[in-house]
Amino acid sequence: MVQRLFIFLFISFNLYSFSQTSQAQADSYYKKGEFKKALIIYENLIKEKPYNYNYIYKLVDIHQQLEQYNEAQNIITAQLKRNPNPVMLVVLGYNSQLKDSIESANKLYEEAITLVDDKPNYIYTIAKKFEDYSLLDQAIRVYEKGKILTPERDYSIQLARIYGDQGDIEKMFENYIEYVDFKPNYLNDIKRAISEFISENNENESNIYLRRLLLKKIQQEPKPFWYDMLSWLYVQEKAYNKSFIQEKALYKRNPESLDRIIELAETARKDNDDDTAKTIFNYVLETTQDQTTALTAHQYILEIDTKDADEKGLKQIDEIYNNLFEEYGKSLLTIPLQLAYGKFLAFDLKDTAKATSFLKESLKLPISVYRQAKIKLLLADILVLQEKFNEALIFYSQIQAELKNSTIAQEARFKVAKTSYYKGDFDWAESQLKILKSSTSQLIANDALDLKLLITDNKFEDTLQTSLKLYAKADLYAFQNRTDDAISLLDKILEEHKGESITDQTLYQQAKLYEKKKKYINAEANYQEIITDYRDGILADDAYYYLAELYNTHLAKPEEAKALYEKIIFEHQDSIYFIEARRKFRMLRGDSIN
Repeated sequence: MVQRLFIFLFISFNLYSFSQTSQAQADSYYKKGEFKKALIIYENLIKEKPYNYNYIYKLVDIHQQLEQYNEAQNIITAQLKRNPNPVMLVVLGYNSQLKDSIESANKLYEEAITLVDDKPNYIYTIAKKFEDYSLLDQAIRVYEKGKILTPERDYSIQLARIYGDQGDIEKMFENYIEYVDFKPNYLNDIKRAISEFISENNENESNIYLRRLLLKKIQQEPKPFWYDMLSWLYVQEKAYNKSFIQEKALYKRNPESLDRIIELAETARKDNDDDTAKTIFNYVLETTQDQTTALTAHQYILEIDTKDADEKGLKQIDEIYNNLFEEYGKSLLTIPLQLAYGKFLAFDLKDTAKATSFLKESLKLPISVYRQAKIKLLLADILVLQEKFNEALIFYSQIQAELKNSTIAQEARFKVAKTSYYKGDFDWAESQLKILKSSTSQLIANDALDLKLLITDNKFEDTLQTSLKLYAKADLYAFQNRTDDAISLLDKILEEHKGESITDQTLYQQAKLYEKKKKYINAEANYQEIITDYRDGILADDAYYYLAELYNTHLAKPEEAKALYEKIIFEHQDSIYFIEARRKFRMLRGDSIN
């Protein structure tokens, strides 16, 4: 008995394996357009499993590809006699359509749609078959019936997708919103689905449709997910102040966590909307009872205020830091604030001695090795600021030894390379950068690759490496916030080493520094020179993109910006800026979708 069972299982397994192999081969022929070969295999497969609908549909499709419509019809009608499946009526109708029997096709489509009333279990399969044949109007009718006949299933997601394909954005949004109401847990999936239709431009037609629908929903039934979705829309439009209004409404309904509001403030800050970011952080201070949250808000407000502070303002900020330490103390709780203050002392007040002394006191606290590494990293940066390179290298090396293979250790290794580069020790810098090319941190890996290419491309320009040393010095000045000195040194390279391989990199670096100083006309001239003289170089797409950004954001030249974004789209498809350039080009062109 056991032996018979074993033989049966062995034969069944081999038949299954044979079937799977044959189907894979048939599918391979089908994809290559070798339909006659695929047909032979499927005809054999259908003999083994005459009721397998996948085989039946594939056979019909292959006959249609070969324009053997009568053979396809025979298979369909035989199947309908054996099992009157209403989906086969759609298949038969499509076959009639291919034979140019439009009247017969429409009659069969109507019959299939009518049968839905009596057989609602077929709603999805019938509608899906209509979709497969690009008969979208018929599919919509079936899904709409499904909403009435089987409301517990909801077909809004399918309808939204079809309306999107048809370009009916308003109905698409209506159905996506209906689906959110049906399944709120899918809110983030719906956001992703509609994101490509939304623009930064709040006057974009799609944005207006969605905004109206959401505001109407909030008025009718103020459910949390409508506020969430409207807040998300405002973030896409970079209207962070309006998003904040929605987030406050959400928080008042469920005052458990300020995380969403803090995240919004950080997003606004990163996007240089400092006024809104400050407003939000101040709201956090007024609302929170949590010390860590309050300290985070205080820190961000101080960092925002520091950006454009004059000497008097910097002194006031210094006082606020010290008042906070009096209130909260210097403990594990305030380590992030201590790091921020150390950086402020060194890089903004230019008091490196006080910064170093303050941070060394922080190291005496009973803190983790990771927190110690963060402090040591900043101490080493301050030593680089003072051009005490060898002392800085000791700290960086300690971090690498204490936290091997961690992200912060890789960051320390990159700073070893950068410090060696500042010193003019390009060979040692290169050796460290080679290791970092495979860093687990993509940002570090990219920075390492950029610096390595800079060194490799320019260190053999002359035996004394004069231009590269000048460039490294200018880079150091930029790190030290000596922006004017950096610009002047880069000018020297452009005057004395014009035409060398480092010229385009110098123009680019100087343009970024001009932007920092808000000297946009100077930056424009540099980008234009790169485009004119180095259009085949590796920085061409960077120049196109950042010049477009200048025109779009600061110089009020949208048409010029649009032309440059278009250059990236058609001439630099492999550029890291391609997706953003395409998005912004479409926005400037006034497309209804992004």
